[in-house]
Amino acid sequence: MCRSIKPLFNFDPPVTPDEIRAASLQFVRKISGFHKPSKTNAAAFDLAVGEIAAASHRFLRSLETSASPRNRELEAAKAKARFPKPVTAIVLDKLSTEDQSTQT
Repeated sequence: MCRSIKPLFNFDPPVTPDEIRAASLQFVRKISGFHKPSKTNAAAFDLAVGEIAAASHRFLRSLETSASPRNRELEAAKAKARFPKPVTAIVLDKLSTEDQSTQT
């Protein structure tokens, strides 16, 4: 699954339409392979984002749970603790260290 798409169900405060649209945009980008579509494909791309956002909104509203709502800040802190540094930063640090050791 795309790492940019975050769970949106059962949060306090509830998910916003902007968050649903952002997740829908990430999903369409992932499955299409386009970060930004060409002018020819822009209408189809935008339509897909809108339809997925609408379906996601209906879906999220229909879900039920007996669990307490999750706290956004707490969940963000947990995620940051699990992944304190992006993988690309770790790789770049390692490459930089290797370059410095070969130069001396």
